[in-house]
Parts: sequence; structure tokens; C-alpha cells
Amino acid sequence: MLKDGPVWALGMMSGTSLDGVDAAMLLTDGVSILEFGETGYRPYTDLERAVLQASLGKWDDTDEAAEIVETAHAELLSQFEGAELIGFHGQTLAHDPHGRGTHQVGNGALLAEVAELPVVWDFRSADVEMGGEGAPLAPFFHFACAKWIGAKRPVVFLNFGGVGNVTWVDPSKDIPNEEDAILSFDTGPANAPIDDLIHERRGLRFDEGGALAKEGKVSEGILAAFVEEPYFFKRPPKSLDRGDFARLVEAVGDLPDADAVATLTAAAAAAVARGADHFPTAPAQVLVTGGGRKNPVLMSMLEAGLNSPVVATEFVGLNGDMLEAQAFAYLAVRVARGMPTSCPATTGVPAAIGGGVVSRFSG
Repeated sequence: MLKDGPVWALGMMSGTSLDGVDAAMLLTDGVSILEFGETGYRPYTDLERAVLQASLGKWDDTDEAAEIVETAHAELLSQFEGAELIGFHGQTLAHDPHGRGTHQVGNGALLAEVAELPVVWDFRSADVEMGGEGAPLAPFFHFACAKWIGAKRPVVFLNFGGVGNVTWVDPSKDIPNEEDAILSFDTGPANAPIDDLIHERRGLRFDEGGALAKEGKVSEGILAAFVEEPYFFKRPPKSLDRGDFARLVEAVGDLPDADAVATLTAAAAAAVARGADHFPTAPAQVLVTGGGRKNPVLMSMLEAGLNSPVVATEFVGLNGDMLEAQAFAYLAVRVARGMPTSCPATTGVPAAIGGGVVSRFSG
């Protein structure tokens, strides 16, 4: 059993950008953030990333991918001391909430034996089985972050990983599953199409500092067609798979490198602007987390398309590289204590529920 009161939890996240594993310690009682702790990162090698990339969209035959994910997480968690609980997201290979479900590779029970600690994992399945989207899952943590930074007016957390997602938060509410407290959904493609294209064409991991996007010219025709996609007009909650919007990637296929990257960057920003149409009210700030906040071209495009100030989460004292790992530390404590981790306004699940499986060390 987890002791009463605050506990130190270690959250671990491997996102759709496939760059590596983030890990972060968090002191929390499952309601409030009490202290941020040590963080760490374990990048995937080029070979590991290639295997994971080739496994995307698969629902089985993922033994090699599972071994890579489990090994990387085991190596990273061995660097931490003092954790009482681990939140392990795993690596999403396929996400089809209204079809085959959701598939995160990686065995939390195995990690529990390695770490000799309880591990909370498989966070999404219960939500999907109840009719929810299974994503995004960080919004309850974003609500706690809004409280931690002392926000007085609504704010938006915008995560720019492989896929973009937003959480609109009203910090005047008492709990995240209160009516009108939060609204969250996936906005559209973010870094994944850019990273994949630049890796394929130039062998690079990402567009560092937005250098290529800055050189390129946006294809207004491709962008105009993109923003008319039916997804943008669908009311949230709603979620995406990494491979959605494949037509956008095909559309930039004949463009020069810089123009293709500039167009994909503009599309990522335009998707957020489309998403802002669904916000209950304009936020006082848009707080950007994930790799996209380090791209000044993207950040300027976001600000141009939104009616609110756009800043990196560091502006309010939060770690934009580790927010998702911290989120799964927070969610792990909630799961262990039987608290909800999603609700109708985050995933469209019919009622607030807690997902996740708790695996305990057998020794």
C-alpha cells in the first residue's frame, strides 16, 4: 500500500517524437504539486529509433520494440533514488480509440521487478474501453500546474511533441473534473512530420532552431487545403494518432527541403489556431511545452495565429522538457489512490474515471 500524504513518484515518458525517454521526480499527494525533483533523459540511438519508427502502426509483433523501450527505461530509472512509486507510460505504437483501441508497448510488471518498486502503467486502456479517446492524459496535471503557478485567469498548456495537444484550464475551479474546469484535445500534427521529413532528407533529428523553416517559403495552397480538414471542425474532446494527416506529408513531398519544412511548421501552428476556436474563453497565456517551444519560427507563427501571449513554460517556472514525465508521476499517484485521471472534458469518457494498472514488486 502507498503511504498516506505526499510521496515521491518517478514519472517516465517516451513520446511520439521518438527521441528518447524523459524521467522526472515529483512530490505530490495526487492533488497538489508540492515539489519538483531530479530529472533525467536517455536518448534513443539511431538504430533504436529506426526500429521504433518501423513499429509504428503495428498492433503486434513488437518484441524488438518492447525490448528497446524496456531497456531504455530500466537504464534511466537506475539513476534515480528515493522514488516510492513509478509512472511508466510506455511507447505508443498505435492509437485508434474508436476502432482497435490503443497500444503502448512496454511491460510495467517487468519494470517493477527491475526497480523493486510498484509501477503504474497502461494508463489509457480503461478510458478507451469506457468509450473515451484515451488521450490527452496530462490535463489533470496541467490543472495542478495552473494552481502551482498561481494563475488567476484561464491559461492554456500547449504541448508540442510529435502530435500537438492543448489543455484549457480555469484555475478558479476546485478540481479538474469539475464542470467547465478544463477542456483538452489533440490539435493536429506537430513535430513528427517535420522530424520525419528532415531525417529522411538530411539525416538530422529535427529542425534545430527552426533554421530550415526560416529559410523556406510556405506553400499557401497546401496550407489552405490543410486547415479545411474535417478534424478541425469536430468538437472536442478528440485525439489523433501519430500517422494521421498523412496527406499533408504527401502534399509537401515535391517541395524543396526548406519550403517543405516551412509549410509543415506553418501547418502545425495553424492547427493550434483552429483549435483555439473551441476554447471556452481566450486564455491569459498560452504556455508551450515540448520541443516546439525551442523553435522561434514556430513560436512566432503561433503568436501570429492566436489572440493570446505565447510563451515557453519556463516563463512561469515550469520545465518544458519534463512536463509530460512529471505528469505521469502525478497520474501514478492518483491511480494508486483510486482517483480519476480523465473525465468527459479531457477524453470524452462518459464519467470521470481512473485508468492504469498497478504492478508490484514480487520480492
